[in-house]
Amino acid sequence: MQTINNNHLELNLIDIKQLVPHREPMLLVDRLCQFDELSAQCEHIIRADEIFFDAQQQAVPSYIGIEYMAQTIAAYAGMLARQRDEAVKAGFLLGSRRITCHVSEFALGQRLLINVTELHREASGLSVFQCQIETDQQCLVEANVNVFQPPNFEQYLRGSL
Repeated sequence: MQTINNNHLELNLIDIKQLVPHREPMLLVDRLCQFDELSAQCEHIIRADEIFFDAQQQAVPSYIGIEYMAQTIAAYAGMLARQRDEAVKAGFLLGSRRITCHVSEFALGQRLLINVTELHREASGLSVFQCQIETDQQCLVEANVNVFQPPNFEQYLRGSL
């Protein structure tokens, strides 16, 4: 995976809020690390002040990884929109197939790398991504994730499409 224009510094200058249509407390990825025409990688460091942190366990349940994956897909879509000089659009997480959690939780302070690769895209806005969350080159969670980004989100919500 390469960074856009092979310039890692450029990605570091992009605020994740410019790419993902979520805001705190539901903005769960920290930054976009890598991006190309088919894939992206985001980073997230587990913090005690985040919404899904379990103070008793000192961790975030690994099933929250599906949302980390979805937001990394959103960052990927946001970068594609940015390249086309288009506005970032919202989308839907439809579900996942073959999700495997190799761990039960993500520990406080753990640095997660969330990798997504687009496998299939339809003109309707339906896409399938192969996703993996890793730390220290160890796979923690993996899944195929189905998402839908309608051409016009607001019209779709109103049932006008």
